[in-house]
Amino acid sequence: MRPNLAVTTAADSVEATAIDMKNWLVLCLIFCICAFGCSKQKKEQPLQKGTPAYELAKELSAILPSLDPDINADLVVSDTFTISAGEIIQTILLTAGNQSNELKSMDSSQLKQVIAESATQFGERKLLERAAEEAGTVLTQEEIDGYLKSQYDRAGGEEKFLEVLANNGMDPEYVRKFITSDLLIQSYLETVANTEIEIPEKEIQEAYETDKTATVRHILLLTQGKNDTEKTEIRKKMEEILSQAKAGEDFSELAKEYSEDPGSKEKGGLYENFGRGRMVKPFEEAAFSIPVGEISGVVETTYGYHILKVVERKKETRPFDDVRPELEAQIRQTKRNGFIQAHIEKLKEDISFQLQELN
Repeated sequence: MRPNLAVTTAADSVEATAIDMKNWLVLCLIFCICAFGCSKQKKEQPLQKGTPAYELAKELSAILPSLDPDINADLVVSDTFTISAGEIIQTILLTAGNQSNELKSMDSSQLKQVIAESATQFGERKLLERAAEEAGTVLTQEEIDGYLKSQYDRAGGEEKFLEVLANNGMDPEYVRKFITSDLLIQSYLETVANTEIEIPEKEIQEAYETDKTATVRHILLLTQGKNDTEKTEIRKKMEEILSQAKAGEDFSELAKEYSEDPGSKEKGGLYENFGRGRMVKPFEEAAFSIPVGEISGVVETTYGYHILKVVERKKETRPFDDVRPELEAQIRQTKRNGFIQAHIEKLKEDISFQLQELN
């Protein structure tokens, strides 16, 4: 899936995930806002005992000790700000509402992935807000009101919008702040990507002749939040699974048994007819390069180790002239996304942005 910048933060706005986590996570990442200033700040005070956020963090620390509210560990550090476990838990509770309770049912690998993604995206949003302010990016009240209205309209009106939030225990003011923040970031990133891009005709023709969609089965073993020793063991396990698959064992059954991707595990690891730009880059490259019917080696992404079996690929069936404008727009957007991704990585490098190891 490839959401637009309105529903992702930083890195994942230009490189979407091959993992379809639980619905609450989508909401959590959509509404993950920067509630604190972006200047160099002291470490946030631990969550107060007796509060819902403290109680949630305490329960989750039994699965992932890094979330212990009495420790309030830093999850992201940089030269200009830090992000604590307390900030992330508080934000998840305020924005994901009742669905935050689903965290309690996750195993340590899934919870590590969720917290790591939330902390990284929280930090990237904070970084982009600061960059937008430093660049002098401003919004008019008319722009803000119009954008808010568009979000209300998507939900069936403001009343329905607020009703949905209330039913899910979400804070309307936090969501409104996110929407405004998101518009500011989009406006800033538009200037970053506002580079004249020439698309040679040959490039458009080549895009037309390449496979348009792929269908694969895959197996995922998660590594996010793991240390090097743990990753080595996970890699060994994946190599063993790969040997079983290449020896002729049913790939679908192997996926059901071993895969840690909840979005495809019960379907035998199946992802059908996805286009380019829908999955993380190493996953996509494997899906569109491995011969149909064959199995990949171990493919590493930011989520973990994958093996893929390519089931089918399809080419464009419409006449070239009919799809030429669409192809040109897709190529231009891909290149724009590349500019944005490189810019975000440069911003992170400039402040020594680092996600801390979770345990």
